[in-house]
Amino acid sequence: MYRINTNNNRIEKIEQRSFTELGFKERENLQEWIANEVSVLGEDLLIIQKEFSGFDDTQAFGSSCA
Repeated sequence: MYRINTNNNRIEKIEQRSFTELGFKERENLQEWIANEVSVLGEDLLIIQKEFSGFDDTQAFGSSCA
């Protein structure tokens, strides 16, 4: 990926970094971004339901599943 520098009419390569390196998380960040701007996936999609962890009994189990 490149950044366009309009001051000197050049492109500058951007260092590739992971979401983990940047401190982003799937649930707190990625899912919310997509839910709020579904067009980022490049298709005409409808989100029927998204993950929710705010129920009282989900907090006791954390994020692990058996």
